[in-house]
Amino acid sequence: MTKVAFICTHNSCRSQIAEALGKRLASDVFESYSAGTETKPQISRDAVRLMKQLYGIDMEKAQRSKLLSELSPVDVVVTMGCGVECPYLPCKHREDWGLDDPTGKSDEEFIKVIRQIENNILTLKERLNADAASKNLNHF
Repeated sequence: MTKVAFICTHNSCRSQIAEALGKRLASDVFESYSAGTETKPQISRDAVRLMKQLYGIDMEKAQRSKLLSELSPVDVVVTMGCGVECPYLPCKHREDWGLDDPTGKSDEEFIKVIRQIENNILTLKERLNADAASKNLNHF
């Protein structure tokens, strides 16, 4: 199965949300991981609260802030939009989602970013599914 790493500098907000939504919405197509070049002692309080409220997902139960060095090799790297400091991780495919960091902003701003991550996860799932289907067809 394809392994996708969502990475951000601190691995405490956007990448954690992407890992949780990837596990919820796309676990039949890819495995989701998140990590960063630095860690925070806990996942963003607002991210935890809003993910519970919107999806019933308790990120604190299954997730923690992790370093890139803790990840096993991955196929796809998705950076969240951290600009020039974006961490590097070897992979077959890389893309940047260019998401604003909602930390310290209103719930409305946070929810906008969460919904964008959800849409991006579903789009990535469709693309990876289509890639897998076209590769399987080529084997006949």
